[in-house]
Amino acid sequence: MAGIKAIVALSFSGALGLTFLLLGCALQQFGVYWPLIVLLFYILSPIPNLIARRHVDDTESTSALRELAYFLTTGIVVSAYGLPVVLARNGVIQWGACGLVMAGNSVIFLTIVGFFLLFGGGDDFSWEQW
Repeated sequence: MAGIKAIVALSFSGALGLTFLLLGCALQQFGVYWPLIVLLFYILSPIPNLIARRHVDDTESTSALRELAYFLTTGIVVSAYGLPVVLARNGVIQWGACGLVMAGNSVIFLTIVGFFLLFGGGDDFSWEQW
């Protein structure tokens, strides 16, 4: 039953983050959909860690592949936060939209981290079963 509650909580937080992102795009005073490019960063962010977990057997020690995956993931996450700031500085989007996209980024990335903390342990109920 704890797995069901975790899935419901993660889906609620993901929906909340996407709501912030869509509000930053679709509100009448903003009306520009360029911030939706950060959806690409949401998709790309877990991929390096998934590849590193798949190819590294030892889960306790560090390896060059795992460190490279952390580096690439950090670059993707920083890019997701930097893109709205660059768009706002260049006048493509307004600062209010930038704030909503930043709030959405924080919620979505915390949801992704929560997913891997809850279901990435390799126990009986893990994401590897899906």
